[in-house]
Amino acid sequence: MKKILLSLSLGLSFAVSAQTTTAIIKGTLKNIKEEVPFLFYSYRNGDDVVRDSVPVKDAMYTISAEAEMPLMVNLSIISPSKRGASNSTASIFVEKGVNTAVSIDSFSNISVKESKANAEYSKLKSDIKPFQKQMRELTAEYPKYREANDTAAMRKVEEGYEVLQNQMNEEVYGAYVRKNPSSPVALYALGQYAGYDIDVAKIEPLYNTLPAAARGTAAGQRFGKKIAIAKATAIGAIAPEFSQADTSGKMVSLASFRGKYVLVDFWASWCGPCRAENPNVVAAFDKYKDKNFTVLGVSLDDEERDGQKKWLAAIAKDHLTWTHVSDLKFWDNAVAKQYGIQAIPQNLLLDPSGKIVAKNIRGEELQTKLEELIK
Repeated sequence: MKKILLSLSLGLSFAVSAQTTTAIIKGTLKNIKEEVPFLFYSYRNGDDVVRDSVPVKDAMYTISAEAEMPLMVNLSIISPSKRGASNSTASIFVEKGVNTAVSIDSFSNISVKESKANAEYSKLKSDIKPFQKQMRELTAEYPKYREANDTAAMRKVEEGYEVLQNQMNEEVYGAYVRKNPSSPVALYALGQYAGYDIDVAKIEPLYNTLPAAARGTAAGQRFGKKIAIAKATAIGAIAPEFSQADTSGKMVSLASFRGKYVLVDFWASWCGPCRAENPNVVAAFDKYKDKNFTVLGVSLDDEERDGQKKWLAAIAKDHLTWTHVSDLKFWDNAVAKQYGIQAIPQNLLLDPSGKIVAKNIRGEELQTKLEELIK
């Protein structure tokens, strides 16, 4: 959700190594008044996520991270006065060797002296700030509209947010990758530009401009797989086959819905926007269920968080009288991973042959599309 035009005609060209190396982060907290006993951090090492903590002593800490470089490390501090506050978190890019990180006045005001990658990342963060400010202002009233069930006002905010986000993506991240494909943060910027719903025609050519070394890293290969999934689930493609257990434990296959228009709806009981959208899906289902249309709900509820009970309760409360499936594995839901689902709600509308004819259609747009297709 972030981007502006960057004029980085500095001729920067950084080598990206696919080899695992070690980065040492030596951090200092300056003029941060509250006590900070521990610092938590996380980063990706290949396909794994490393999470750990280190003590903070005399306002200093040291982290050793072993992974491919450059590496994004997410940091957070836990203190009674700033728990969950935005200025208690930070993300930085580090490189092989010693990286000197300094936070001044607030933890999030952090710089890394030796890292060229972090310098580029900081420029990107600076360029998205105007858009973030507008987004915060736009969404400030959203909770009030939701509480009042003012769907028209909520939709207006959502549409305005999407416009700002798209503008930011084009003017910052997209522009950055086009100008700096060899930058150490180009892959990161491309990921931000692509978002959750990858437009293959727009993103794949940019991905191919990245150096082979960058595409060969674990992160580069993961992104390549996302592009392949986006191709397999693009409008015009036949939806990939899957089977998953329904609410009674019986396996249900997507193929069993052939011959009907079907909305494959990814949602969860814990997802507020999903629950807010459910009345629109119910209205479409009630109107077209006798006209060769149905819905197949795929839930990302989590068995470890009492997911079965909450899933069934949400189905009943929201009057979702269609077929539902889930493996209750949260974001590891096999169908969600197969379809590249990284945010919900998301949906795909399939025609009777199983071809994807629309994606992520909500509200009135869903009924408009069904009216167009179902005569």
